[in-house]
Amino acid sequence: MPYRKELLDRITTDPNICFGKPCIRGTRIRVSLIVENLADGVTEKELLEAYPQLTSDDIRAALAYAAEVTRERVIPLPT
Repeated sequence: MPYRKELLDRITTDPNICFGKPCIRGTRIRVSLIVENLADGVTEKELLEAYPQLTSDDIRAALAYAAEVTRERVIPLPT
């Protein structure tokens, strides 16, 4: 999927920025912040208003990254 690759290119890690946590390229906005806000019910529109440096593709990039990460490990959930 070339589009997914382009999205994932928006994510960067740098040990000198946010302790190396994955961020949107060129910002200090962590992927986890975006995903947590979406999980809490914050809309894309609200995120874009709160963080004007973000784009819709940045939000999709954060979700694409989260999807990739969840393929790597399983978090036990109560049954």
